[in-house]
Amino acid sequence: MRYFIEFAYHGKNYFGYQIQPGQITVQEVFEKALSTILRSDIKITGAGRTDSGVHAKKIFAHFDLDSDIPQNLVYRLNSFLPNDIAAKNVFKVTNDAHARFDATFRTYEYIVSLEKNPFLNDFSWQIINRTLDLERMNEACKILFEFEDFTSFSKLHTDNKTNNCKIYLAEWTKTGTELKFNVSADRFLRNMVRAIVGTMIEIGNGKISIEDFRDIIEAKDRGKAGTSAPPQGLFLVDVGYDFEQILLD
Repeated sequence: MRYFIEFAYHGKNYFGYQIQPGQITVQEVFEKALSTILRSDIKITGAGRTDSGVHAKKIFAHFDLDSDIPQNLVYRLNSFLPNDIAAKNVFKVTNDAHARFDATFRTYEYIVSLEKNPFLNDFSWQIINRTLDLERMNEACKILFEFEDFTSFSKLHTDNKTNNCKIYLAEWTKTGTELKFNVSADRFLRNMVRAIVGTMIEIGNGKISIEDFRDIIEAKDRGKAGTSAPPQGLFLVDVGYDFEQILLD
């Protein structure tokens, strides 16, 4: 039987989500906890893979088990897991349901703090004593909807079969001294959101123009875009599925 599990994590102490040789990762820690509780060698397949230092407020993974799960699995998992990983929910799905390939959208947010704030060190990019033009940054957001090939914002030398993505939402908002970039798409490339944010900050501070931004995307060249924003400001906040199609009673 196949199960989906929803969880969240603070990414500071992990070398990303996906298992890496010689490094501590979210997947490794989660699999060890599940395997211990269920007394079986459990492997999970996540909805995506976040980079080192990136956080997830809501992510799903699937795993297979030959028997029913205990009713208190979430409670027991949270007793085993460290404080920076939290299990939220678990439910039975069809045997062909896939946490990665069945996802219909993913949504990220990126936080920029415009003041020095020790309580946001782990959760934002702190850009101090600089004025950013939010209106111009949102003009750049509109350009994203004109394109599907985002090679210019992709990590180099990946195994992607295509660099095409369909962006549904892209918007900057400001609350007090905090800027938030929300972006949603059917899929994302490695490092894509951080590369977009880093480039848009250069638009906001006047280093590049709106037309430069369009030219960067059309160039399909990572070297043309700005430096990637640091990882600690990035959060995966939602992953969508057609649950009517994959859930079992």
